[in-house]
Amino acid sequence: MKSLIVALILSFSAFAGYSQSLYFTKTAKVTFDATPENPVEEIEAINNEATSFLNISTGDLVFAVLVKSFRFEKALMEEHFNENYLESNKFPKSDFKGKITNISEVDFTKDGEYKVNVEGKLTMHGITQTATTQGEVIVKGGKFSAKAKFKIQLADYKVDRPSVVKDKISETVTIEVDAAYEQKK
Repeated sequence: MKSLIVALILSFSAFAGYSQSLYFTKTAKVTFDATPENPVEEIEAINNEATSFLNISTGDLVFAVLVKSFRFEKALMEEHFNENYLESNKFPKSDFKGKITNISEVDFTKDGEYKVNVEGKLTMHGITQTATTQGEVIVKGGKFSAKAKFKIQLADYKVDRPSVVKDKISETVTIEVDAAYEQKK
């Protein structure tokens, strides 16, 4: 995990720089939901160890997660997720590098919920694709958090759904992120 954080710091500093505008968390929550429309069972994993940086002046945003840190309700699902689908030994991390494009509309000094537009590059399973979504920045009591939800197609990231389980795993996956930030010191 330490090497992931160091890599994130180096990659983020390359395009955002360090300043009083830089905020950080290493406990962001990322949910991966591949439950189909008519589920036999829920296919959802949660990771509470995602790392994220946000520059509130520029809107530059980075998220990174170790794939093996996702937890499923059933151990067998977790095993299949890591070995057969996301191949976490071959592709150990996923990340998002992008920007909140309307960051100037967020007043970090005033409590409120602010709608934001997010765009960037999502890398998963060794494949990088453009990803855009709307999210929300919540400012309360001098602190803030950010939430967003992405819908992706597994096929776009070359994640195979074998025919034997095709009906049990949705081809469209919802990825939700929820991060509470603190100023980087």
